[in-house]
Amino acid sequence: MPSHLFADRPAQPPEPGSVDALISQTRRLRGDVDAVRRDTVVDDDDAQGRWQRALCDLAVHHLDDLREHLGQLKEGLPPVPEAAVFPQAAPEAAPEAQTRVGSAEWNLLTDEVSWSDELFQIFGRSPEAGALPLDELGSTLFSEDQPLLTAWVTACLVDGRPIDGEFRIVRADGRVRTLHMRGEPVLDSDGCAASMWAVLRDVSELRRSQRAVRESRDSLQRQREIAQTEHRLAVELQEAVLPPWRGSLRFPHSDAGSLDVAAHYLPSATSALIGGDWYDALELPDGSSMLTVGDLTGHGVTATSGMAMMLGALRGMAMAGIAPGPLMGWLNQLLETSVQPALGSAVCCSYDPARQVLTWAQAGHPAPLLFRRGSGRALAPPEGILLGATSGASYGQAEERLEVGDLLVLHTDGLTPRSIEFSRADGTERLLALAPRLSAARSAQDCVRLVVEEFGEAEREDDACVLVARVGG
Repeated sequence: MPSHLFADRPAQPPEPGSVDALISQTRRLRGDVDAVRRDTVVDDDDAQGRWQRALCDLAVHHLDDLREHLGQLKEGLPPVPEAAVFPQAAPEAAPEAQTRVGSAEWNLLTDEVSWSDELFQIFGRSPEAGALPLDELGSTLFSEDQPLLTAWVTACLVDGRPIDGEFRIVRADGRVRTLHMRGEPVLDSDGCAASMWAVLRDVSELRRSQRAVRESRDSLQRQREIAQTEHRLAVELQEAVLPPWRGSLRFPHSDAGSLDVAAHYLPSATSALIGGDWYDALELPDGSSMLTVGDLTGHGVTATSGMAMMLGALRGMAMAGIAPGPLMGWLNQLLETSVQPALGSAVCCSYDPARQVLTWAQAGHPAPLLFRRGSGRALAPPEGILLGATSGASYGQAEERLEVGDLLVLHTDGLTPRSIEFSRADGTERLLALAPRLSAARSAQDCVRLVVEEFGEAEREDDACVLVARVGG
């Protein structure tokens, strides 16, 4: 219903064809969005999917409203044959969807009230019962919304302010609806309010969709915050179990054949995949040094607690003088007979600084990488390696003579994960390609930083450990 306030402004109706084109575009877009909504698979635990589905529902409601408003705009234009405009038009919306917008005018001089048929349907009121006078309109509102409407109407009629706001009504059938009201006073020749007109729009479904979007977004945000907290706590727990040193170690304290050692833990992006990977370095009573990295099967608190037990046992056996091969066998037996996770893979090394000889054994684990004078290679696996040691059995072990300036890199499987696009061999090649930069590094800690820069992506699929040892003069 046009406002008489603007009667002096000639209306400029849109061209019929332009409105038809907009309606057609809206229908096509609505169909496309609906297709996306149908393709969105949502389960009860998928907060991201629920949020996406809620956004699709909200978009559908907006497009339904837009098509309805364009349809009402078209009704005021010269008629155009439907077949000529929409030869394959989709079925019209359900009757209730066509009653979202209604209009009203209240004449303050004659007390006459005029409601459109759509407004009767929105209020759930029969035309026979008649339209509600302005002073009775508030009786249909929620009690807390009634003062709001009273203030709007007073400001409109007394001060000439337009109305633009929402309130909730309770229909005769008990259904609650949310209405958006836009209204203005109609002034007489003396500038006084003679009547008030308004357009009321039922925005219940739209607001319901917006609430669903907010709730699903908030739920997703809460899940993300919980996941971030769980991830942080998991990383802190894992790092608390690992050896307390984070920077370089140097042992033995004499310069001859000494080792400069540094290590780093790279957590998975998912807290559920954190736990069980370890690194360790220890100076032994005979002057040799133990170096080890590895991982246990499983993840989480159980794997982390199992790792703490395993590190204690590993250190105890190394301090007792057990060589890497037998040590790996006893360690595997210990884990297999306990309720803790089993040994996934490991490499254990013993370095004798007097002889400058590295003795090492492995169990299903990447071999140590040796970097010398700007090039690198993987050490040849020991002969007779056993993938599952029995009681008292020994894993095969190998020896490698090292030189001053040599660099050893030990790492767990997760550092160079295997996948369809990315194999362990590719990861080893990436590590070996760092040879010139590693050789130029001043310390083991600098070498660790180079490896972390190369492999420490933020979204790691698994956790990993890397240990670097450099032979000093």
